[in-house]
Amino acid sequence: MKILLHICCGPCAVYPVEVLRAAGHEVTGFWFNPNVHPYQEYVRRLEAARSYVDQVGLHLIVHDEYGLKEFVRAVAFREAQRCPVCYEMRLRRTAAVAKSGHFDAFTTTLLVSPHQQHETIRSIGEQVAGEVGVPLHYEDFRPGFKQHYALSEKYGLYRQQYCGCIYSEHERFGMKATRGATKQ
Repeated sequence: MKILLHICCGPCAVYPVEVLRAAGHEVTGFWFNPNVHPYQEYVRRLEAARSYVDQVGLHLIVHDEYGLKEFVRAVAFREAQRCPVCYEMRLRRTAAVAKSGHFDAFTTTLLVSPHQQHETIRSIGEQVAGEVGVPLHYEDFRPGFKQHYALSEKYGLYRQQYCGCIYSEHERFGMKATRGATKQ
């Protein structure tokens, strides 16, 4: 099949690309991540994705727009449900590009992380697939999560410390700072 792979970051792409190619699929990467904050983090992740695809000869379609305002507007007052909103934004855009590019299916590197809401991603992907008319190629890439660390080192890729959005950044770093301040 000709598959469009949504890429959230370079390290998370490594294992899914290897698995999909080993199965004989023709894979094209797609970069669309309006959730990533701050802008410098967005740039670092995009550069890592470009570095990876250059090293493995993977074509990458880049939707290079820093969509923080769009993301924040979509999740405002629904911060506890931000992940499903974010998944839907990215999967819907991926499916639309897959349809216009005549791909047989689409999928996402989000399916490699055990830290993501896997069943929610699958459910939203299947819903979007039905609405857009391009099937979701569902594959549980989580068995390769630990392997993706070694592979990302092999390719010299930047590995981020949080999911990407301003809220996950705060959970990762801001909460630590707050906890540290209260201990004094």
